[in-house]
Formats: sequence, structure tokens, C-alpha cells
Amino acid sequence: MQITGSQIIANKLLKSETNSFYAKNPTNGQQLPTEFFEATIAEIDQAVKMAEEAFVAYRKKSDQERADFLDRIGEEIMNLGDTLLERCHQETGLPMGRLQGERGRTVNQLKLFAELLRDGTWVDARIDTAIPDRQPIPKPDIRQMQIAMGPVGVFGASNFPLAFSVAGGDTASALAAGCTIVVKGHPAHPGTSELVGRAIAKAVEATGMPAGTFSLVQGQSVEVGMGIVQHPLIKAIGFTGSFRGGKAIFDAANQRDEPIPVYAEMGSINPVFVLPEALQQQRDKIAEGWVGSLTLGVGQFCTNPGVLITQESDESVQFLERAKQSLSAVTTDAMLTDRISEAYQKGAGQMEQTDNVATVAKSQSSEAATSAEGFIFSTSVKNFLAQPDLSEEVFGPSSLHISAQFKAEVLEVAKNLEGHLTATLHATENDLVEYADLIAILERKVGRLLINGFPTGVEVCHSMVHGGPYPATTDSRSTSVGTLAIKRFTRPISYQNFPQNGLPDALKNENPLRIFRLVNGKLTQEQIS
Repeated sequence: MQITGSQIIANKLLKSETNSFYAKNPTNGQQLPTEFFEATIAEIDQAVKMAEEAFVAYRKKSDQERADFLDRIGEEIMNLGDTLLERCHQETGLPMGRLQGERGRTVNQLKLFAELLRDGTWVDARIDTAIPDRQPIPKPDIRQMQIAMGPVGVFGASNFPLAFSVAGGDTASALAAGCTIVVKGHPAHPGTSELVGRAIAKAVEATGMPAGTFSLVQGQSVEVGMGIVQHPLIKAIGFTGSFRGGKAIFDAANQRDEPIPVYAEMGSINPVFVLPEALQQQRDKIAEGWVGSLTLGVGQFCTNPGVLITQESDESVQFLERAKQSLSAVTTDAMLTDRISEAYQKGAGQMEQTDNVATVAKSQSSEAATSAEGFIFSTSVKNFLAQPDLSEEVFGPSSLHISAQFKAEVLEVAKNLEGHLTATLHATENDLVEYADLIAILERKVGRLLINGFPTGVEVCHSMVHGGPYPATTDSRSTSVGTLAIKRFTRPISYQNFPQNGLPDALKNENPLRIFRLVNGKLTQEQIS
């Protein structure tokens, strides 16, 4: 498939040759072929209006029809074959093995949402039947379910060019909910975005979905993204990226005449607490795992373990020495873009120059154009709490070790944390008893708690929460990974005293979909007699 540099609007390739840009290979700094163009305001307006027009029909499609559509998207992505992987490798520098795995994850999360739709229970049907002779006033018949909100704007992420991009989790969950979408491709991988976008467009056509169900607009400027956010027909936004970008989108969405929800996942330092007995028993294993986690993917994960806390002891000294040995043997590879590499080096450089912060270890770096060294820094609890900048994310392969003198300082660190995506405890059963108060604190700080592992790696499943309190996300009640993500793009509606032939199938007495429903307070698949 030939990459054209076009916008994809309602299944048509359009190109207004205005301001142009090119992708760049981050490993050698060379410009890649194909000229791309900034989407114009007129093109964005057309895409959103077509999404609104398509939504009228798409939201009425059955769960089975939408499930078949999601499955077909996965098939069309796989049909791109090595063309997709090769272009993605050129644009990101990510190894082919990583990209093969990410492609599988992308397709599998589409399949997961298809399975959710075929089950049908996701609509959360609730029925309270009438009691006409209730005193002092009759009780009406009231029935509730979730319905799609409307056209959704989705922003592709830089660090997951497949799984969090054009056909990523936000796209899968929004389409599953019955929403049409306009995607803003990430400018770091526009060729990858176009290939995946055209795969979705083929699936739209093959399954008979309305043409405006999906559109892809591209561009480097802020104006392209804001053109989607500020369009009055857009009803919600999905975003994965930096705090600065997510907060700007959130603020703009709330300043509209009609404010809309923004589900922005904006980063995290993902604290790791190594408790005393676990440190004694698993010192070297934890140290090696920490280094492996903080350097995985050159540290370009929102779940990168940015800080690690231990209590002072002989074991903690030996732990840091082992981590130093491990990191010194690592060679870090290319980062995704010049901007990410420059921002990381600036952040790591500032950390090196910060008072009372020691540089414990450095990795080796490759000769890639965007290569950057990995770091382990160390400081005291007192210094960490006194310098708020130390708690800010440095997006890349570095982590800050915090040394606590005693348990009370460990708890103080936890109490002073902002919201994060994850927190990890390395602990024995005795540690968990002794530090039960730490867990209670962390439950209020994060969306996912881990025991004896590392946060890099987010399983796509029904029970996953990839979210957390602000500033990790703009809405701690949701997740961007897992099937609960569908609820971000729905809203509840009640039907009162409707005749049976006027109700959606999910709420009819005979329960033609055979789904579980909450009927008069009891969960059942039975018909209502």
C-alpha cells in the first residue's frame, strides 16, 4: 500500500497542500519519504460534520454489527503485513519484535471489545417495573441503560504507535460504545497512522458502516488538535501524552460553550516501595528488575518506575551497588523523537545538578541520533520533600532512589505523593502486615497497586485500571485500558412508562438479547412476565 500523505475523511483521501511536514528516522536523523500536510480548519470541520451525520446511523447498529466491524479492523491491520511494521520501525526506531507484539496487542484489544459487545451486558440495563397501586402514589415503570455520547476526538500517542494510536484503545472503546471518531494522528509517525487509518477505512466499507464513522487528520501544529477539541459537535476527547498537552486540551474543552469530558492520561512517576524484609530476601533480583523496568523501551512508558524508596540499611547500600552494576551494563537505544530526547536530557541534566542529589549510575548509550543515557539518582526523604521538582516525571530511562531513615519517612513520602497511575510494593507477608497503613495511603493515590513486580506492562483485560488521580489523569473514575474504558464514551438514559415496542431490545420484557439485567434490584437473565 502506497502512503500518500493525505487526510482520510469519511473514507476519502483528501489533500490540501498547505504547510507540509515529514517524518524522521530517530536512529539516524534522516528525513523519510512522503510529504504530509497540515489538516485545514475546513477539513477538520468536514470530518467532524461527517462524524455527526454518521453517528445518527452508527449508534443504532447492533452490538453484533459493531463487533464484526471491530474484528474486521483487526483483520485489515494484519493484512498490511510487513509494510506496516517496516514503516513503523523507520518512524519510531522501535525494534521489530516490540512492534510485532504491539500489533498483536492492538488487534487483541479490538477483539476484546468485540467479545464485550457480543455478550451485551455492558449496557448495564436496569429495570424497575411499575407498581400502579402503590400508596400514596403509583410507582412508574423506569428502565435505564448506557448509550453512546456522540462523535469523539482521539489523539494518537507518540510512545505506542499502534496500541495507543489510530486504532488503539481509545478508538476501540469509542467505536464499541457506538461513537464515531475523528483521530488526530501523532506527527512522529504519520505514515504508520495513514496505513492504519486506511485499514480502518477498508473495514468501514467492508462492513457497511456509515462513511463518516472514522476520519484521520494529521498535522504538527496545536491548531489541528484544538480544531477537534473546540468543534461544537465533538462530545468527548481521548488523549495519551504529556501533562502539558493533556492539561491544555482539558482547559480548552472546559472553556467551550458546551464543556465536554476529556479523558487524558498524562504521565506518572509510579513509585516503587521496597520494604525491609523483601529487600533482605530479594535484594539482587529487585535491583535487576528495577533497572530492566526503567530502561525498557528506553524508559518511554507512562508506567516507568520514576522513583524507588528503601529504608537505610546494609542491604540498601548493596541494593544500589547491584543496580549500578546492572545499569552500567545496559546500552540505551534511540528515543522516539528529537523533542522527547531533548526534553529527557534537559530533565536528567537538571536532576544531576540538583543539590543533595547523587548520580549513582549511568548506562552506556548507542550512536543513534536520539540516544540518551540512562540514570539512577539518589537522595534523602528530607531533600525529596523539600524540592517539589524532584517529584516531576522525567520521561525516559531514569529513576530516583529515595533513602528513608525509618518507617515514618516512608509513610511521609507516600502521603506527599500526587496522583499516579501505579504504585508498587516489594514485600513479604510480614512486610504487608507491618505496612498495612502504607497500602491504605497508596489506595488513594493511584489507579493500580502491584505487589512484587514492576509497573511496565499493562495487561489488556476486563479488570485493568490504567488511570489514576490527577495529575496522572483528568478523571480518576475511568481507565484507558480494559473493557471498563467503554464507559468513558457513554451516558445513562432512563425510559419512563414506555410501551414495549418503543424500548431498545436491552430493556424489553422478553429480553431478546439474553443479557444480564438488574430487574427490581436482582441480577437476572430471565424475562419479565
